[in-house]
Amino acid sequence: MQGIINFLKTDSYLLVSTVLIIFLFVGFIILLITNIRTKKQYKKFMEKLGNGTNIEEDLKKYIDQVEEVKAQNGEIMELYKGMKLDLKSCIQKIGIVRFNAFKDVGSDLSFALALLDEKNDGVVLNGIYSRDVSNIYAKPVKNGTSTYTLSNEEEQAISKAVKLEKE
Repeated sequence: MQGIINFLKTDSYLLVSTVLIIFLFVGFIILLITNIRTKKQYKKFMEKLGNGTNIEEDLKKYIDQVEEVKAQNGEIMELYKGMKLDLKSCIQKIGIVRFNAFKDVGSDLSFALALLDEKNDGVVLNGIYSRDVSNIYAKPVKNGTSTYTLSNEEEQAISKAVKLEKE
């Protein structure tokens, strides 16, 4: 221990320390120059790879664009979910039956038309045509049935509309 303390007090220690610091400083300079050369080579390589443009900048732009598209896709998916819910209450099933309401009237000019949504809720319209007058009646439909008495043609129209779901 005493030998180390005596060595630290000598000029040799100062000389060894100075040489070591110079050696480390030269090493640092060499590393700095090597780093600068490597950066220049990397930049040239990236420009060659990008056909005259810096590919690194292009990649950053593309990544930003991809992130923007992801955000837009999220917004579109939310809009789609809302529209999908809205469509459940829109008319999706239609059934029509044409018939001849009166024997003295030619052709099947009378009709029963069922307009139903996904839950088989909606309306059934019955248009009765005669030579003198035409009438249209509307009856609400809930779960494929109505609280009002339905004619055979109205039931057939509802049945046709409900069967569209299964096809």
